[in-house]
Amino acid sequence: MSRVRLPLAALSLASVSALLLAGCSQSTDASKTSGDTAAPAAAATGPKPAPFSKGTVKVALVRQSGAGDYFEQWGNGAKAQAKALGIDLTVYDAQADNAKQATDLSSAINSGAQAIIVDHGFPATIQPEIDKAVKKGVKVVVYDVETATKGVVSTRQNDASMAQAVLDVMAKEVGKNAKVGYVNVAGYAALDKRNTVWAKEAAAQGWKQQFKVGKVTDSTATDNVPLVSAALTQHSDVTGVFAPYDELAKGTVLAVQNKKLQDKVKVFGADVSGADIQNMTADGSPWVATAGTDPSAVGAAVVRTTALELAGQLNKTSVEFPAVAITQDFLREKKIENMDQLREALPALNLSQVSTADWIANVAH
Repeated sequence: MSRVRLPLAALSLASVSALLLAGCSQSTDASKTSGDTAAPAAAATGPKPAPFSKGTVKVALVRQSGAGDYFEQWGNGAKAQAKALGIDLTVYDAQADNAKQATDLSSAINSGAQAIIVDHGFPATIQPEIDKAVKKGVKVVVYDVETATKGVVSTRQNDASMAQAVLDVMAKEVGKNAKVGYVNVAGYAALDKRNTVWAKEAAAQGWKQQFKVGKVTDSTATDNVPLVSAALTQHSDVTGVFAPYDELAKGTVLAVQNKKLQDKVKVFGADVSGADIQNMTADGSPWVATAGTDPSAVGAAVVRTTALELAGQLNKTSVEFPAVAITQDFLREKKIENMDQLREALPALNLSQVSTADWIANVAH
């Protein structure tokens, strides 16, 4: 318990490149979540380089899924930054349909986009299209997918550090040799990295994993409730559950509450959003720790990274987004109710110095 009381929320975590992929319908709707507004752009002071000096620049954002509070905020940040830069951003959302994401990426390549941002996705599905885009001369920036294609810029959080920060809290909360549960899905780069840390930490702590369930859909939180509920029916003696993605964590929380185990089972998640904050601070919530970045700021930073790459000014193949660890205790003690308040309490969430230049109107919080 002791380490939970420490200012873990102020712990900065390094993060590295990851892949972006998406697909399907154009989207321009902004999130209506209270307290999760995109910051106004800081004015640019320098002259625009080519191709931005020559008029509107076309960029495609291809997403594996835009569903869920975190990804909605991520998309809002990307759209706000694109607007500030004068980018004509076409957004595709495959709604967790991997085959459709590949089709969407193909459509983006043929649309005349000068750059493509790929947000998540399975390498086996999207790698051939990434290769095609690069060969055609389209700049490609990816988030949270592994790719070995030369010329692709990768952006990502440091998922290993993020998972470790949360599991350090879990170790103090549940102790050694505890019976625990695990909710995760293989095949996603970020979740696979978090899984590697889980396996090592579980072995080091002597935890007895009683179950592993989980799936990612276009309604991940809702669709995981019955899976976790069934697992808890068979293993109601677990004292902690690690669900290293906030939609998985939300589904886990609902399952724990449905089984009336919130006084016995603690949930440890990853990522943070306005809905996550509300979930963690609610009376009787079993969700005691998470870690993540400001999704809106990350979405904006990925677009700025793309702009720098288009202008020939990035000069690197990967970009890192720092994250912070956040506990339920910290949120309650600081009376934090939304992302705007969290940003004020945790300046480490501000990515204003990541992927920027004097000609970029910066919307980072």
